[in-house]
Amino acid sequence: MIIRDILTVKSDEICDISPVQTVADAVSQMVAHDVGSLVVRQDGVMVGLLTERDVLRGISKLGGTFVTHKVSEMMVTEPIIGSPTDTVDYVRGVMTENRVSHLPVMEGDNLLGIISFHDVARACLNAADFENQLLKRYIKHWPE
Repeated sequence: MIIRDILTVKSDEICDISPVQTVADAVSQMVAHDVGSLVVRQDGVMVGLLTERDVLRGISKLGGTFVTHKVSEMMVTEPIIGSPTDTVDYVRGVMTENRVSHLPVMEGDNLLGIISFHDVARACLNAADFENQLLKRYIKHWPE
């Protein structure tokens, strides 16, 4: 299974925010859309990624004033990205090794979507379930 397969079953909506908006705006948007990351775009181009983990780091570093800071002060400016042709197993390894929970998927300069570790885990479970079904069918019809 490849990442493009995951993107086909996900919503096409990509939640984004401007780098000059406040972190409070970002948190409100994450909650409203029930997402764990926002693509940071300036003039339609991805300039970074803001995740729940980035917000938590901001709270730790800045205390209660974190909400008034700009998104650009907390975002990751060079997130690890994936390709739609990457395998799920490869991406799972990259996300695990780098401890990232959200991965922008790019094709050239075009942002196709964001996948979460949850999306990858669900895809792996679905693949394992399918393989188990095939094996059970094979064993059931084993020639004697």
